[in-house]
Amino acid sequence: MGEPNFRPALLVVDMQEDFCPPSGSLAVPDGRSITPLINTLLALHSIPLKIATKDWHPPNHISFASNHESKQPFVDTTTITNPHNPAETYTTRLWPTHCVQSTPGAALIPELDTTHISHVIEKGTDPRVEMYSAFYAPLSQPRVSDSGLAGLLREQGITRVYVVGLAGDYCVRSTAEDAVREGFEAYVIEEGTRPVDPGLWEAVKREMEGNGVRVVRQDHRQVRRLFEER
Repeated sequence: MGEPNFRPALLVVDMQEDFCPPSGSLAVPDGRSITPLINTLLALHSIPLKIATKDWHPPNHISFASNHESKQPFVDTTTITNPHNPAETYTTRLWPTHCVQSTPGAALIPELDTTHISHVIEKGTDPRVEMYSAFYAPLSQPRVSDSGLAGLLREQGITRVYVVGLAGDYCVRSTAEDAVREGFEAYVIEEGTRPVDPGLWEAVKREMEGNGVRVVRQDHRQVRRLFEER
């Protein structure tokens, strides 16, 4: 314990009304139940930097099925093109309208203890690109919608991120994988997240781990150490 190079951050991803039962437009199954664990982590003095993220979409966002003729949420996809480079594209799943800027559905849930959160990152603000990750959209030639998160973590001397929130198979996953790409150790605490598609979660975990993310339980030694560090 007390390693000089151990400086963790907690990333609380998209704990917003639209992602939570009972009335969220894109409610993740059992999504609200993870809040007590997240609040416990937020209260720990061993974590010097605690950041929350929010989907913060304009009404005309490209990921909303309602913005595409004859397309259905969850079922259909669309191709997204880098607005600065037509040769770079990716495909994304379409969703119900959710987390529209300044609407009740975009608010962080009231049960979340925000008193320990020092920064809130709003993502998905560009209507032209989907952005699951808290770092940037999955476009690199050139990079699009960089939130500045990587720079913030480096400025604070962070070496490792613990990622919790919603949803495990989309925004949590993308955030954790991009953290690894940016040179940080990344741990997803399994009891602190829930997936959109529970039946695919085991496969998603394997893919994350193949990309360098460690998916751990809350009794894992690398989580327990957060409760032991002084």
